Formats: sequence, C-alpha cells, structure tokens
Amino acid sequence: MPIRVKVDRDTCIGCGVAPTLCPEVFYLEDGKNRVRPEFSIETDDSISLGEVREDLRECVENAASSCPVNAIILE
Repeated sequence: MPIRVKVDRDTCIGCGVAPTLCPEVFYLEDGKNRVRPEFSIETDDSISLGEVREDLRECVENAASSCPVNAIILE
C-alpha cells in the first residue's frame, strides 16, 4: 500500500534536511521541498502531495520527523 506524503510548502523553510535524508523522494525547488515527479500526485506553490512505495517508508518517516517546522505530513 502506498504511503501518502504531503509537504506544506507554505510552512517549509527550505533547510534541506528532507532532501539530504531522503533524496529518493524529496528535492528542493524554488527554495522549498517537493515530492519528486515520479511520486507526485499534486503540486503547486502551497503543497506537494505524493504517494511513495512501502520500501521508502523509513526514509520518508525519518525526513518527516527531522523537519524542524513539521512541514512534512504522512497520511
């Protein structure tokens, strides 16, 4: 079952923690985190929503728990 991940780009400060810890899923664009296009469902200036494979769960959870402003939410 895929894991739904949401990046609140309005909250994101672009510190680079998520792309550093989980580059398979996250990258910086315009100074804010985004879910990579291959996992993306919806992306605009405010959010980046995607679904990732179960084998990336630990990576995504680590990035989310390390985000200093809690801008990454797992659903």
